[in-house]
Amino acid sequence: EGLLLLIDLIRLLSPTHVIQLSSARSKQMANLTPDYVDDMDGLYTKSKSKVRNRGYELPEFADNLEFADEDKESSVLFTGHKLICVYSEFSPRKSSRNRESHNRIFRELAVLGYLSQLLPPVPKPLSPLHGLTPYQVPFNAVALRITHADVAPTHILYAVNASWVGLCKILDDVRGYTRGPILLAQTPICDCLGFGICRGIDMEKRLYHILTPVPPEELRTVNCLLVGVISIPQCIFKSQRGPEGTIPYVTTDYNFKLPGASGKIGAREFDETQEGKLNRRPRFYQKK
Repeated sequence: EGLLLLIDLIRLLSPTHVIQLSSARSKQMANLTPDYVDDMDGLYTKSKSKVRNRGYELPEFADNLEFADEDKESSVLFTGHKLICVYSEFSPRKSSRNRESHNRIFRELAVLGYLSQLLPPVPKPLSPLHGLTPYQVPFNAVALRITHADVAPTHILYAVNASWVGLCKILDDVRGYTRGPILLAQTPICDCLGFGICRGIDMEKRLYHILTPVPPEELRTVNCLLVGVISIPQCIFKSQRGPEGTIPYVTTDYNFKLPGASGKIGAREFDETQEGKLNRRPRFYQKK
């Protein structure tokens, strides 16, 4: 079905170029030439010959879609595309035994690549995490939800602090509460405008400190923070230049008797051979 859906996308989007990647370990697939796409039925669209004959029926579920009558009879315009085939000689060493380790590394690289947008594009010395200026978000301006685990309301702020958060927009108007924090009873279906790090929580002023590359004009519409299973790479906490002594959020005196402290959630791993352990129940670290 993935191939059929890909044919649908090529038809509907009419790209000028299609790049097809393959390697020795990938399953052999026909070249997605314009002629091949024209002659193949997709998951929801029909081949060029069937469209020309107008002798096909739409799937049963199509009756529930909001199509006008003339849309159901209209043909898709095939504009053609240029196919570029790229064969990779790289032989990955991923196996069933080390797959999880590879996946974790790729996820961390994706997070680091996203956070690199916080730094200026011109060549300058890298700024440490604590050297970046965060946004201040009032408690009563956003709702909170931990999507992958049940967390007691009294521990919600511990879970949000020093976490990777999704900056989302929900339909409900959460503003107007006097104190906060605002907790959601279930995970909403909503738009995610970007991601960030909860740099710290100011309990006196009741503010979240958020680091994110999302531009301010988009942040104005954010009214929900979602915390998922993706964790911040430990190197971000343990390799920062500047702080001396105790590193924020990292401790060697970690209490694994805390509920949920010893169990792994998703791909989170705790490397006990390293000097410090990432505290998943960190103390509040207030920005100076």
